[in-house]
Amino acid sequence: MELHDYSSIVEALLFAADQPVTAGKIRQCIEMDDEIPVQEIVDQLNDYYHQEDRSFFIMEVAGGYQLVTRREFEPYVKKLYVGASRMRLSRAALETLSIIAYKQPVSRPEIDSIRGVNSDSVIRTLLERDLIAVKGREEQPGRPLLYGTSDEFLRYFGLNSLDDLPKLKEIDALMDQSGESDDIDAGLIETDESAD
Repeated sequence: MELHDYSSIVEALLFAADQPVTAGKIRQCIEMDDEIPVQEIVDQLNDYYHQEDRSFFIMEVAGGYQLVTRREFEPYVKKLYVGASRMRLSRAALETLSIIAYKQPVSRPEIDSIRGVNSDSVIRTLLERDLIAVKGREEQPGRPLLYGTSDEFLRYFGLNSLDDLPKLKEIDALMDQSGESDDIDAGLIETDESAD
C-alpha cells in the first residue's frame, strides 16, 4: 500500500472518533508497518485541507490526533450547539487545576497549603469531570493520594502535552503587564468559554 492510500483510512478513523486517536492506535487499526510515519500522513492531509480551503484540519491534542473546525467557523458551530453548553470551571477549580498541572504529582494537603483553603470538594469535582486523576500515594504518614492531570485535561484545553502549558515566566510577565491577577483569571475563563 502506498503512503497516499493510508490517507483516506486515517481520515476515516479520525472522522469516526469522538476523542483524539494516538499514532499507535491508528497503526493498530490499519495494521500498518511501524516505519510508516503517521505524522507524515497527517501533514499531507493538513496540506490538502489547506490547499482546498477546507473548514477543518487535524490537530495534535492530548497525545493523539483529532479533526477540529478552523477558528473562523466558531460562530456558526456555536449556533449549532445553542443550549448545550460546555463544561465550565469555577475560579476555585481553575486555581486548583493550575496548581495540579504545574506541581504534579501533588497531594491535597500541598494544594490546600498553596490555596490557603480546603480543596476536598474542588478535587472531587475535578475527578468527576475526569480533568485530574490519582497518580499514586505519597510516602509519608497517612500516605495521601497524589494527583496529576489527565488526557481529558489536555483535550479540554487543546494541548498536545504538558510541555504546551505556558511557562511560569510567561505568566509572571503577563501579570506584571496587567498589574492585577484578576485580569488574568478573567482572561482564562473567557478563553475557556470560547475554546469550542
